[in-house]
Amino acid sequence: MSYIAKYGFGSKTGVDLNGESTGILFDVSKMGPVELATTSFGQGISVTPLQQIRAVSAAINGGNLYTPYIVSSFLESETNSLIKKNEPEIVGHPISKETSSLVRYALESVVANGSGKNAYIENYRVGGKTGTAQKVKDGKYLDGNYILSFIGFLPADDPEIVVYVAIDNPKGVTQFGGVVSAPIAKSVLTSAIEVLDIPPSKEGMAREYTWLDKKYLKIPNVIGLDLKEAKKTLKGFNIEYSGTGNTIIYQSPESDYYAPEGETIKLLLG
Repeated sequence: MSYIAKYGFGSKTGVDLNGESTGILFDVSKMGPVELATTSFGQGISVTPLQQIRAVSAAINGGNLYTPYIVSSFLESETNSLIKKNEPEIVGHPISKETSSLVRYALESVVANGSGKNAYIENYRVGGKTGTAQKVKDGKYLDGNYILSFIGFLPADDPEIVVYVAIDNPKGVTQFGGVVSAPIAKSVLTSAIEVLDIPPSKEGMAREYTWLDKKYLKIPNVIGLDLKEAKKTLKGFNIEYSGTGNTIIYQSPESDYYAPEGETIKLLLG
């Protein structure tokens, strides 16, 4: 339980909002083998979304637990002079930088090759974890009634944004967080890429596609090849070319990024 407490669970985060809850944890003095086992995978306890975001952020940012805040600064209305500015405050170190790096790798793998595939964004490194939580009523778990969630972040190697999406008892869908919540998180993260001007990356994990997925292919480098060789190398893509000569001197999009199968690759001959 001391390890759980290091992530801030069981206590208020200190956010600048009223009415914050501490969440619910088992009383250590009353914990038995069942409570210990279920706590290890998050069942039988309750945490707030803000606690969840805060803990995951610590797990992926190098191991720093911060006090969250909503308001960046307070300004005087007439003079616009600064009254108070909130600054990031580190209040704990639940894990080491080395362990945090491994966590990021594992969570990027969840999105590329696991249950979080619906949050994968081609040419960007996304990490995340799905959640399918049973709900309790009158001391018993409900049947077919879940909170489906996904928490995702990007870039996976150097996170700038974390998104948590939870859907309470969705109707008419498969009851898994990766099916329901991951696509919503993907939409938010896709918008964040533009807002935060996050550059694409060639270093991310390749996604494992199924026959139902829209397939993306890695663009090969054809600069320096003749046109005939380039056409063979770019199998799976449409090709447009211009210029004189028979050697490729420029291509767009550039190599090693992923593009939809059938995407047009433009070549310049020289």
